[in-house]
Amino acid sequence: VLDVDTATLIAEEFSFTVENRGFDLTDYVPDQESTDEDLEPRPPVVTIMGHVDHGKTSLLDYIRKTKVAAGEAGGITQHIGAYMVEGNNGRVTFLDTPGHEAFTAMRARGADVTDIVILVVAADDGVMPQTTEAISHAREAGVPIIVAINKIDKPNARLDMVLNQLAERGLTPEEWGGDTIVCKVSAHTGAGIDQLIEMLALQSDVLELKANYRRPARGVVIESQLDKGRGPVATVLINDGVLKVGDYVVSGTAFGRVRALNDFAGRRIQSAGPAEPVEVLGLSGVANASEPLYVVEDEKKARTIVNHRQMKEREKQLVRPVRASLQDLFQQIQAGETEQLKIILKADVQGSVEALTAALKEIHHADVELKIIHEGVGGITDSDINLASASNAIVIGFNVRTEASAKAIADQEGVNIKIYNVIYDVLDDVKKGMEGLLEPTIEEKDLGRAEIREVFSTPKAGNIAGCMVLSGSVRRGGLARLYRDNVRIWEGKIGSLRRFKNDAREVQEGYECGIGLDGYNDIKVGDIIETFERIEVAQRIN
Repeated sequence: VLDVDTATLIAEEFSFTVENRGFDLTDYVPDQESTDEDLEPRPPVVTIMGHVDHGKTSLLDYIRKTKVAAGEAGGITQHIGAYMVEGNNGRVTFLDTPGHEAFTAMRARGADVTDIVILVVAADDGVMPQTTEAISHAREAGVPIIVAINKIDKPNARLDMVLNQLAERGLTPEEWGGDTIVCKVSAHTGAGIDQLIEMLALQSDVLELKANYRRPARGVVIESQLDKGRGPVATVLINDGVLKVGDYVVSGTAFGRVRALNDFAGRRIQSAGPAEPVEVLGLSGVANASEPLYVVEDEKKARTIVNHRQMKEREKQLVRPVRASLQDLFQQIQAGETEQLKIILKADVQGSVEALTAALKEIHHADVELKIIHEGVGGITDSDINLASASNAIVIGFNVRTEASAKAIADQEGVNIKIYNVIYDVLDDVKKGMEGLLEPTIEEKDLGRAEIREVFSTPKAGNIAGCMVLSGSVRRGGLARLYRDNVRIWEGKIGSLRRFKNDAREVQEGYECGIGLDGYNDIKVGDIIETFERIEVAQRIN
C-alpha cells in the first residue's frame, strides 16, 4: 500500500496525475468556517473531582435539589449524567461523572469536554492521595481549577491547614497572593454554594467561551444505554451548533434520525444548543461514551460513514496503539517524534517518591525533556494507566505492584509499565533509553496470584501459608513476590507446595494449597503472593 505523496511522485514520473479518492469525513460532515460574528458566549462545562468521601456527590446533590429539581417534571429527578444550573451571572453545565478516572478516560479517547474543574477538599481531612491525583489529571489536561473547601460547618475544620497543603501543591489561594480561586462551602447547609456558582460564571467570562449557534450540531456522547421501552438512548453534550429533532446524526458506528430530544430535567424539547446536555433518541445502536456525534445531510451519507468506520474498526482490532516505551525511546528521539518523556511515578513510601523525583529531574538530554506528570505512594491503579494512556506516558513503579485490572487496561492500551527495586536501575534505564543503549530486556510474565487465608506454624518448615489461588497457577520452585497492602516486602522462590497432605508440582486457580516461602517466615493473613517467570526479550525497533 502506497501513501498519496509517494503514489503522486511515481505517477508524475510517468506523466500521470493522481486524484485522491479516499474516504474524507469532511466530504460528508458539513464543516463551516466560523467567523467572529458567528460566535456567541456559551455556558461553561464543569467536572467535579476530589478524594472519596470529601463530598463530591453531596455537593452535586445540593446543587441539583436547590437549583434544578424545582424545574423538573413533577419534581422527579431524571438522571442523565449532566445538568444545567441557572446562576446570577448565567448558566453552568455540570458533568455528573465519577471523578477524575472518567474525566481522563474521556481524554484518552480524544474527548476534551471540560472547561473548568472543581476540586473538592474536605476541611477536616485536607489534601489526600486522590486529591493529588485529581490535580495531576486536571493540570495535564490544561484545565483551570477552582477549589471548593467543603464541610466548613464541621467543628474540626482546619482551613489554614488545607490552604497550606494546596499552596504546597502549586495551588496558591488568591487570599494568599496566588491565582487559585478558593470557595469555602458546605454541601450540608448550603453555605458558599451561590458564591461557587458565581465564580464559575466569572471564570467562564475570563476564558471567553464561545460557540456558533448557526451551524449543524457537533457534540460528544457522555453516556449511552439501551432502554427497554425507548431503544438506544445517548446523553450528548453539544459542543457547537444546534441539534434539532429530525436531524440525521452519526456517532461512531451508530447512526439515525433524531426521533426525540429530552433536556436534563426530562422535558421534551425541539432543539439543544452549545454546552447543553440532551438525551437523544433514534440511534440505530448504543453509541460509545466519549465518541463524537455529528449532524449529516441525509441517511445515505450517515450509512456511508458508518460502513467505513466498521471496516476501520475491524482493521484496528489487529493493530495495537504505539505508546512511549524506554526500549523505543532512542528511535523516537532520532526520528524527531519525541520532545518529552512523560513519566508517572509510583513508589512504596513518600521518601522513595521524593528521592526518585529529585534524581530523575537531574537527568538532562539535548533533544528530550523529562517530565513527571504524576507521582504518588501505593500500587499502580486503573487511574494511573488511564492518565498514561491519555498523555502517552510510561509508568515507573518502585517496590510496588500493578493491580490486576490496571494490568489488563495497560495491555489493552499498550501502556509501558516498568517495575524496579533499586533506584540506580531506574536512573540507568531512563538514561540508556535516551541514549539508545538499552540491552535486551528481561520481561516478567505473571503466572499466578494467591491470597493467604491462614498461617500454620510447623517445627521443621517454619510458617506455612494456607492460600487460595485467585488467578493463574502456583508452581513449586517458581519465582514469587510477597505483597502487603500493595507494597512488596519479599522476593524469592516457592520453597514448598502442598495440596492437602501431598506435595504438589502446580496448583491451579480456584484451589487451596499450602505454600512455604524459601527462607522467609514473616507472613500474615491477607498478604498476596504473586508468582512469575523471567523471559529475555530482544530489543524492539519500530
